[in-house]
Amino acid sequence: MTDATGRDRELLTERLRLRDWTADDAEAALEIYGDPEVARRLSPALGRVPDVDSMRLVLGQWIAESARLAPPSGRWAVERRADGRLVGGAILLPLPPGDEDLEFGWQVAREHWGQGYAGEAGRALAKWAFGHGEEELFAVVRPSNTRAAAVALRIGMEWVGETDKYYGLQLQVYRLRHADLTAQDHPGPGPLPLP
Repeated sequence: MTDATGRDRELLTERLRLRDWTADDAEAALEIYGDPEVARRLSPALGRVPDVDSMRLVLGQWIAESARLAPPSGRWAVERRADGRLVGGAILLPLPPGDEDLEFGWQVAREHWGQGYAGEAGRALAKWAFGHGEEELFAVVRPSNTRAAAVALRIGMEWVGETDKYYGLQLQVYRLRHADLTAQDHPGPGPLPLP
């Protein structure tokens, strides 16, 4: 898959492949976005998707949106490399209002919670964004979504406060700067041994 500049948008991690959504993903995507437990944690811009036909419509919108967004923004399907099974979705999207901040986020099917897929996908997206010149990314989290907050912290994000700036809801905001991710990837030598 390529972005608007002709560059490859497929992102690979040790266990995951992040790729463009296709219309053929509708049934598998509905297992994620149709689950009420996942839906109540989603971005306020998307609620629970009720059926496979609605999921096809949503995917069509996502595919069209990704095609017109400038890199590094977009939407990705997240699948396991070992078996090609869809386990979630991920986003890099301008935050309303004003599109001045770039949100990154992740959604994982409930049956795959606790396996580290969200953090792995999040780190891949962060590297993609920083490789395209972004200096900071934001995750906005509903205060009750402790799972997303924990993932944000594991990725290396810092909590910066609460705001109602985005989506008109009171949300917790986490920020990741390029230097923070680089520091995590290349930690110092660690403590010196005692004499």
